[in-house]
Parts: sequence; structure tokens; C-alpha cells
Amino acid sequence: MSLSDPIADMLTRIRNAGRAGMKQVNVRSSKVCQGIARVLKDEGYIQDFDVIDDARQGVIRITLKRGRGGEPAITEIRRISKPGCRVYRGCEALDPVLGGLGITIVSTSRGVVSDRQCRRENIGGEILCTVS
Repeated sequence: MSLSDPIADMLTRIRNAGRAGMKQVNVRSSKVCQGIARVLKDEGYIQDFDVIDDARQGVIRITLKRGRGGEPAITEIRRISKPGCRVYRGCEALDPVLGGLGITIVSTSRGVVSDRQCRRENIGGEILCTVS
């Protein structure tokens, strides 16, 4: 079975696993999905991720992070740029999510990075998703 949007599938699996109280979730591996997982780990939204090599495409096993009361660290995760409507922004047009409490994940010429790193390096790109 082929997926038309593997990024949306990854975000939906993370969202559903967080709401269901799961500790880990498996998603299909790709370079962009690995970049998103790396940004989520660097920004403190997930505990860890591992890339597991299987006979086919590979799997990313993401360990979700919980708060003190057991609530998920990721309260909202939304896909912005979709296959039918791509959204590109420069670094000056990247608005902070929740007044700076959330992040925007951007695909740039230097890889998948957060909006904070885009502003620091003065680069723009395709807005993949927002996380809060």
C-alpha cells in the first residue's frame, strides 16, 4: 500500500498515540520523517527515536514524552504544507506558535529545522507542521 503523504501519516500516528496514552509509536521511515523526529527530540517534545532497519523501508520507533500529570508533551500537531497546496515562507515571515511556546518545523536547503534555527541562520523554506 502506498501513502500519498507520509508526513501527515507520521503526525497523525503521533497525535493518536499521545491521546491514547501510548508510550511508543512506530512510523514508516524516510529522510524527512527522520528530520522531523530529530527536531521534535531536540526541542524536547519526544524522549527519543530509533531507526529500525527492516527488509523494506524501515521503521522509526518514537518514544513519546509525558508531563508530570501524565498529559502528553505534544498537545497539538498540525500539518501546514500539503501535497496539493505547498506553503513556503522566508525567515522573517515565520510567526511564533503560541507566542513562542510552540515550534514550526521547516524543510530548508540545509535540512529539516525548527523556526528558531531558521531565524538564527536567516533561511526560509517549506513549512511542514506546527507543534505546541
